Amino acid sequence: MHAAAPATAAPVRLRITEIFASVQGESSRVGLPTVFVRLTGCPLRCTWCDTAYAFTGGEPRTLDAVLDDIARHGLHHVCVTGGEPLAQKGCLALLAALCDAGYAVSLETSGALDIAAVDPRVARIMDLKAPGSGEVDKNRYANLAHLTAHDELKIVLADEADYEWAKRQLAEHALAERCSVLLSPVAGSLPPAQLAEWIVRDRLPVRFQLQLHKVLWNDARGR
Repeated sequence: MHAAAPATAAPVRLRITEIFASVQGESSRVGLPTVFVRLTGCPLRCTWCDTAYAFTGGEPRTLDAVLDDIARHGLHHVCVTGGEPLAQKGCLALLAALCDAGYAVSLETSGALDIAAVDPRVARIMDLKAPGSGEVDKNRYANLAHLTAHDELKIVLADEADYEWAKRQLAEHALAERCSVLLSPVAGSLPPAQLAEWIVRDRLPVRFQLQLHKVLWNDARGR
């Protein structure tokens, strides 16, 4: 009697909203030509979300097809984003495959899902949701222990109450000692100059950032 042949692993599949080349609009990589891979789906509903079109729909594609699409753009930097990319099981395999292929890879994640299994070669750009987002209760504070100097923490602020909340998080969790911390104003809600003034006044150990892609192209998709 012959032993049964081992089962062949099913190919990794992902649901993709869009793949496009642009300049990075956020993080310390701002301005770098980058391929963006936007995965479909997100368990959060932040009040200021600007990518609600990625909540549903998308196109199912194999991992190999996604890698081929990325390669044709001919860029070194790749950003995997969403939605919430870690909500898809295939995201971890995609991140590892991109690193194996020699790309400089970053992941934009909400901070609501476990980041421990993300390939350590990936720069994790993780949100900490302020109260103005409507999703502050979704913060997974256990993720903070996994952040290293290779990663970055982003807090988007809608008003002064959010700013004061962010100051408390910086102190209580020693955030700036873990990684770079980025503070961003909600477009149309908190004037950027006001946030910059508060940061300088309070001598916060953070980086002020605006979303460069909105300055250049407003809310145009695929830019």
